Amino acid sequence: MQTRRIGDAQVSAIGLGGMPMSIEGRPDEARSIATVHAALDAGITFFDTADAYSLGGPEVGHNETLIAKGVASWGGDTSDVLIATKGGHLRPGDGSWTLDGRPEYLKQAAEASLKRLGVDVIGLYQFHRPDPRVDYADSVGAIRDLLDAGKIRYAGISNANPEQIKLADEILGGRLVSVQNQFSPAFRSSEPELDLCDEMGIAFLPWSPFGGITRAAELGSRFAPFAELAADKGVSPHVLTLAWMLAKSPVVVPIPGASRPASIQDSATAVDVKLTAEEIARLDAA
Repeated sequence: MQTRRIGDAQVSAIGLGGMPMSIEGRPDEARSIATVHAALDAGITFFDTADAYSLGGPEVGHNETLIAKGVASWGGDTSDVLIATKGGHLRPGDGSWTLDGRPEYLKQAAEASLKRLGVDVIGLYQFHRPDPRVDYADSVGAIRDLLDAGKIRYAGISNANPEQIKLADEILGGRLVSVQNQFSPAFRSSEPELDLCDEMGIAFLPWSPFGGITRAAELGSRFAPFAELAADKGVSPHVLTLAWMLAKSPVVVPIPGASRPASIQDSATAVDVKLTAEEIARLDAA
C-alpha cells in the first residue's frame, strides 16, 4: 500500500469510509467488522467516520463505535492507524439530517466521540458541514480550541468552499490539514477546492467517490470512458475511478465507503493502476 500525508502523518493512499456500515441498508455487525479487518489486511490505515453515521436517535455514534471495535479486534499492529471523525451533523431519528455548528455543541460532540472511539486524543476531527445559523468562524473556532486543548491531533473541515478553506486555515493558525468534499465522476464541482488544497498542501478527501451508495453500481454504465479504460486495464470502473483521483494530485486520499470485505479489497488495488497524461485527460473530459 502506498502512503500519502495528512498533517505530518503518513496514511494509506486509499481510506475506508464507514458510513454504509451504519445507515439505512447496513449489514450486520459481523460483516462490518470483517470489512474493517479486510481493509487493515490490505494495508489501509485511514478510516473516516462521523458521530452522525447511524440510523439516528439514541444510536448516535454507531459507526464510531463500530470502527473502533473493528480496529481494536484486528490481530495486527494498529499503531499507525488514523481514525477521522466529524461533528456538526445530527440524525434525529426520523430519517432526516440536521445541523448544529454551535461551538458549545461541537466541543460536547468531540468529548462524546473521544469516549466512543476509546482514545485520549482524536486523530483527525472535522467540522462536518457549515450551519447557516452559526457564523462559520465561530464553528471553526471551536475546532481550534479542541486542537489547542490537545483533545484532537489534527483539524479538518468538510463540505467547504474555497473561501471557507482559507478562513478555516487562518483561524486554525495554518494548522488545517484536510478538506473532505464530495467528488466523483458525477460530481465535479469540488475541482476548485481540490486545486486549492493542492496549492496549500492540504489533504483533499473525496467522499462518495463512486457517486453515492444508491448509484455506485451504475458508475461504469453512466461514464463510458471509465468503463472502457477499466476494461483495457483489467480492473473495475470503481478501481479506475480511484486511480484517476490519485493521479489528479498527491494530496488526494479517496475514502470509498464499503460494507463488504470484497469491496474494500478491490478499492485498495487502485494504488497499483498507472494512468498516462492522455488517459487522465480522457477521463477528465468524460
